[in-house]
Parts: sequence; structure tokens; C-alpha cells
Amino acid sequence: MALKCGIIGLSNIGKTTIFNCVSNTKAETSSFAFSTNKSNIGMVNVIDPRMQKINQFIKSEKILTATVDLVDIPGLTKGASEGEGVGNKFLADIQQTNALIHVLRCFDDENLPHIEGSIDPVRDKEIVDFELQVRDLDLVVRKLDRLNKLVKVGDKTAKHGFDILTALKQHIENFGNVRDFEVDENDKVEFINEMYLLTDKPVVYVCNVDEASAANGNKYVEQVRKAVGAEAEVLVIAGSLEAEISELDPDDQAEFLKDAGLEEPGVNKLVRGAYHLLNLMSFFTAGPKEVRAWTIKKGTKAPQAAGVIHSDLERGFIRAEVMHYDDFVQLGSEAACRDKGKLFIEGKNYIIQDGDILNIRFNV
Repeated sequence: MALKCGIIGLSNIGKTTIFNCVSNTKAETSSFAFSTNKSNIGMVNVIDPRMQKINQFIKSEKILTATVDLVDIPGLTKGASEGEGVGNKFLADIQQTNALIHVLRCFDDENLPHIEGSIDPVRDKEIVDFELQVRDLDLVVRKLDRLNKLVKVGDKTAKHGFDILTALKQHIENFGNVRDFEVDENDKVEFINEMYLLTDKPVVYVCNVDEASAANGNKYVEQVRKAVGAEAEVLVIAGSLEAEISELDPDDQAEFLKDAGLEEPGVNKLVRGAYHLLNLMSFFTAGPKEVRAWTIKKGTKAPQAAGVIHSDLERGFIRAEVMHYDDFVQLGSEAACRDKGKLFIEGKNYIIQDGDILNIRFNV
């Protein structure tokens, strides 16, 4: 699916290091601000432990995970909305993403100077938020101008939209993010969504910490959690440690993680977080040749899910044979699920559940 998650933040906070840990595309890292003049795009695998569990019973030849596109956007700075640093080009790149991973520097390193002169992740968050808000404000004002012309000729729909966007303009001017603006969903669809506002995108915050803080965080992480509150999820990742882990053979990773006090690489949590941030989920197909995860939006019905596998399956959809993940791993086989009444025959209106194992019947 052509859904993208953008990694954003100030310069020299470890975004590209984290990007390199999870992406199949490796980007150049540097200790100099503004050393990168383009965004890097890579595809990342969504590591799902359920697939290994399914394969314990299926014994397939291979496992194919779901994927998400990740965009590493060069670091912003104060005045980016006015063209400073990397400037407006990369604000435009952010606009093309569907969700944001906001990386915050939460480690001390005298050899890696901070662009603002000190370590303060809450300040950094506010700087980036402000630059995105300025960009959004400009787009809202432009649309207000267009609507105002229609209001003057008596367009009642335009008048309603003008009132909503006027309230939104005030919200942004008070340093509010669009995602926190309270508005009727139908009005949001009609008047706001088409602008693809930057602060309307769902966000997860990543605290990039030193190795010693990988398991339990540090004072900077606590500052971020307090500032963010219930606004969004906060993840803790040690970028330098993850870089080491990503270079190890899978057989050596377990011992390394144990020594670091971690159950799994932090970037796995990051990728799953990005996946859910995009409102995505997986269903599975399983057979002798492969266990495979397929990506769909939450709320997708069976025929459309079948179409993700192949367009013929949607066009000729008859029914879906469905096993729920928990039932399958408890009973251990399709035959057992069938015998116990846990293999369900579902029609065109069935909404796929996260982790469903499907067999599609079709005729074209």
C-alpha cells in the first residue's frame, strides 16, 4: 500500500541512524547540521511475532512480512517555514506523508553539538511543532480567502466552512495542533482534510537515548512524557545501540539484547507503532509455500481484503474461510479448527479482524 510514515525532528538528533536500522535503504549520517539536502525513502518490514507462531504449525518454506514505506526527512530548524535551513521543500515532503514519527534527542554527547546549544527535548518538540503550525496557518488563511469570496455571493455552505476554518485559524494561532481541534467529522472531511495539514497527521514520539538508558529511559524521557501526556505514544529507543544490533546475525542478537535488558530490538516496536499509526493491520494466508502478512486498513471488508492479494480474488469473490489467530494457535491446525467449529464461512459484508487467517474462494 502506498502509505508513508515520515521521520521528522531537528538536525543532529539521530533520525537517520534510526532510519538506517529499520530500512532496506541506507542513508548517509553526519554530525554536521544541514548536511543532507534530500529525503530518503525506504521500505521496512513489520516484524510480527504471530507469523513465527503460525509457522510452527504450518512449516512453510518462507515467511513474508507486511511492509511500510518510511521517509527520513532532513532535520528542521527554527525558521524552516520561512526557508531557513532545509526550508519549505522538506515541509512539503512532510505534507506527502500519512503519519509522523517525531524523534527527540534525549542523550548527552559533547562530541555531537546540539543545533540549539543544549539538550532539551521538550523545547525541540515545540520548535518543530511551531514550524509545522506556521505552514498549516498559511494554508488555512489561503483557503479562508477563497471561501470568503463565495460567502460574499451568498454561498451558505461556504459560510459554514468559513466559520469552521476561522475557529481553526485561532486554534493554530494559539499554538494548537490541528489533530487536537474539535470538529464534526463530516465538516472535517469537507473543509479540512483536503489541505493535508501537517499537524493533523497522527504522531508518535521517539526518545533517542544513550545505551545505558535503553531499557528504562532517563530524565529527558520523563520530561517528554510529561509534556506529551495523553496526546500520543512515547517510545524509547537507543539509536546507537540499535545500529549495533542491526549489524549482528539473528543468532547473536538474542544474547546482545539480553545483556542490554531488552526483549526485542526497539526498532521493531517503532515499526509496529508506525503500522498502527497509519490505521493499518494485517491478515494472514498460510500454506506449504509461505506464511504471508497482507496489509489492509482497519474496517476493510472481505472482498476488498481479497483484492489486496489479487484483483481476480475481489472480482470473483464467493466467500472467505476464516480462522481467528487465537483459535488457530490454540488448536494447531485448519482441520482441528474445522472440527471444533472454529473455521468460519464469511460473506461479502464480513469485516476482517486483525490476525485473521484467510482462505479465499472465488470464481472468475
